[in-house]
Amino acid sequence: MLLLLGIGFVAGVITAVSPCVLPVLPIVLAGGAAGGGRRPYAIVAGLVVSFTVFTLTASALLSALGLPQDTLRDVAIALLFVVAATLLVPRLGMLVEAPFVRLSRRRSGDLGGGFVLGASLGLVFVPCAGPVLATVSVLAAEHRFGVRLVLLTLFYAAGAGLVLLLVAVGGQRVSRRLRATRAWWRPALGVVMAAAALAIVFNVDQTLQTDLGSYTSALQRHTEESGFATHHLNGLRGTTGTLSAAAASPTVKLRNYGAAPDFAGIAHWLNTADDRPLSIAGLRGKVVLVDFWTYSCINCLRTLPHLQAWYAAYHKDGLEIVGVHTPEFAFEHVLGNVEGAVHRLGVTWPVALDNAYATWTAYGNQYWPADYLVDKRGDVRAVHFGEGDYSGTEQDIRTLLGVRAVAAARPNTTPTEAMTPETYLGPQRLDRSRYAGSSIAVGKSKLYTAVTVVPQDAISYGGEWALAGQTATAGMGAQLLLRFQAKDVYIVLGGKGRVTARLDGKPLAPIAVTADRLYTVLSSPTRRDGVLRLGFTPGVRAYSFTFG
Repeated sequence: MLLLLGIGFVAGVITAVSPCVLPVLPIVLAGGAAGGGRRPYAIVAGLVVSFTVFTLTASALLSALGLPQDTLRDVAIALLFVVAATLLVPRLGMLVEAPFVRLSRRRSGDLGGGFVLGASLGLVFVPCAGPVLATVSVLAAEHRFGVRLVLLTLFYAAGAGLVLLLVAVGGQRVSRRLRATRAWWRPALGVVMAAAALAIVFNVDQTLQTDLGSYTSALQRHTEESGFATHHLNGLRGTTGTLSAAAASPTVKLRNYGAAPDFAGIAHWLNTADDRPLSIAGLRGKVVLVDFWTYSCINCLRTLPHLQAWYAAYHKDGLEIVGVHTPEFAFEHVLGNVEGAVHRLGVTWPVALDNAYATWTAYGNQYWPADYLVDKRGDVRAVHFGEGDYSGTEQDIRTLLGVRAVAAARPNTTPTEAMTPETYLGPQRLDRSRYAGSSIAVGKSKLYTAVTVVPQDAISYGGEWALAGQTATAGMGAQLLLRFQAKDVYIVLGGKGRVTARLDGKPLAPIAVTADRLYTVLSSPTRRDGVLRLGFTPGVRAYSFTFG
């Protein structure tokens, strides 16, 4: 246990130096610089206490009060703005700090303001997470509290707090050197803190993580993702990790990986009697194919004809397919959108809306699509990630069912040639190494100038675009250039409007955008290497390109 706590402490340190924490560092620096000798320690104490308490209890507390799950984060951001205001307006600072005067003979801001600031930071830097924090979050969500869980959370918070303490002390020392210019120093710190809080409001932490890459991944691999840590974290969760072991190989065959996790945290069920929920226990005696998918994923869509053939051929023999729809984009959370896609795509088997990723997490899944084949006793016997090997999966189904009949053959459309990788268009997941053109502006409209020559597998924006999160929203004169290599080109679009397309200067059929879904831009019998130029009417939202 001591070694696991040590790993938790190191994981906290890694969290505090990862890209998504960078927006809070100016706040810590300014907070430490704005007070006396004990203020940095008050900041860290507030952070450790708030992180530990609310990470373990926030979900249950908010649910009991009927409040949204992001309420505490919103409150924390508001507190950051309040603390910034106390630095800009000294009289306001005196009013805010007055309740803490009774707590200390020293200047109240050392303790009161510092603790409030640290408590706020404990809520806004949480998204930097690895296996340790994932374990804490899962157990807390399941209300499985214990001494080991509390200690692991506390050590994790202390590791992060140590780094931030060094930053706060550094800010304090800088402040002392500028004591002669203190009159302008505190308001300047207030401006820095407010600007950093504003960056958090607009999710700059996520943008930075995308832009800078995961430079802490090597550290994580040698600490919280090590074999020792994985074993002990699985023990804390009460899992054996067998499905994770299966995930180490793209395809694994008819071993026994233990009991299949049940369907957890499902928001809604489709294609069941009266939309009633299913369970692994209730499906005993059947062979169950648990298929993780999402309706705008072209890789998932290409597997559907094979699933339809298997369902038609083997359902009468005891095969059940359960499609676990785990959304990749925000619009895929919407029940009406999924219902429409299920009807449009001819999905007749039960579908579970896994909007909270609870079942995805229970299976330790990481891929769209992913198939887990469960035998009649409820044990996972085969796992396959991605497209392909349909004959092998069908053979496994027949083996577990004990039947000889073969389903009608479906063509294997899994691409085998080199082609352009999936290309995201929103700044949150945009691959900057495959972007060419004007600098990216996040969260506001900007006029972009497209390049004249597009590099291989790259994109370039032209005209007015507003880029935020997972989405690129077209403005006046919006264009998008793509140089690709593939037979087929698809794009995920939303809103309502029209998209025109030209391939190497020659017009293609325009696209009428009527709903948030996947649209076909080009379908060719042979692989092409060309440049697409798409023109968008204002208001159309673009999410990603996929290829076939």
